[in-house]
Amino acid sequence: MKLVTYRNGAVEAVGAVRDDGVVDLSSLAASMLALIEGGPALLKQARDYVATATTVIPLSEVTLLAPIPRPRKNIMCLGMNYAAHAIESLRAKGLPEKLPAYPVFFTKAPTAINHPGAPVPLMPELSSQRDWEVELALIMWLPARNVKPEEALCHVFGYTILNDVSARDLQTNHQQFFFSKSLDGSAPMGPWIVTADEIPDPHALRLQLRLNGTTMQDSVTSDMIFDIPICLATLTRGMTLEPGDIIATGTPSGVGMGMTPQVWLKAGDVMECEIEGIGVLTNQVEG
Repeated sequence: MKLVTYRNGAVEAVGAVRDDGVVDLSSLAASMLALIEGGPALLKQARDYVATATTVIPLSEVTLLAPIPRPRKNIMCLGMNYAAHAIESLRAKGLPEKLPAYPVFFTKAPTAINHPGAPVPLMPELSSQRDWEVELALIMWLPARNVKPEEALCHVFGYTILNDVSARDLQTNHQQFFFSKSLDGSAPMGPWIVTADEIPDPHALRLQLRLNGTTMQDSVTSDMIFDIPICLATLTRGMTLEPGDIIATGTPSGVGMGMTPQVWLKAGDVMECEIEGIGVLTNQVEG
């Protein structure tokens, strides 16, 4: 299923997308987090409900929101998890071109979440080096602690697209990722969550980012240095992952920082993030 959080007039609700529109699921769950926490039984109930629903709201009549508009925790992210991107990042910083030996984790604040079609604030008074990053993000389902790699994907509820918009100059100035990647509106996510059963192999997906119609990033998730099972096994050795946790799995090469000359986002730019099997997430930069 494709699961959405949407607004219809003044009402915010959770629903499922069918070819002809949105089936409202608010009678089953008050929010996407409630649907996720309901576990396999509630998801089956939702799937059965969608299959027989006769009332459908046209997509054109609703506003799609980020699938989880307000996560309970920071968004967990993988840095330099595609070899070519790791090299372009190190080269741009004048550092030795050496791939990471362990997964590189950082987080983005919940307030960074942004919606499909919503403007991304440029904030030129704060940063002159805003950059794009298309990423496959996973949503946790079952609580996970000390997970074995071969069991890790059983804990995943579904997948969505996240654009890890970054401020490279702040990243350099503050010598860390958190602030530079947590500016308000710097985590567009959506347009929906595709449940894990619809994506049998999350490491066989093409992902792209187009800037004003020009392809900047184009890769496949099989190019990850550390795959999803390894990342989940690593994280859960010392911490518990909970239902609704969001983990962004890294971006491929083609970011503005890695180009010669470097390219930065400007007001009016349109970013289209596309991942095979999920869809397209579009946002425009607002100056």
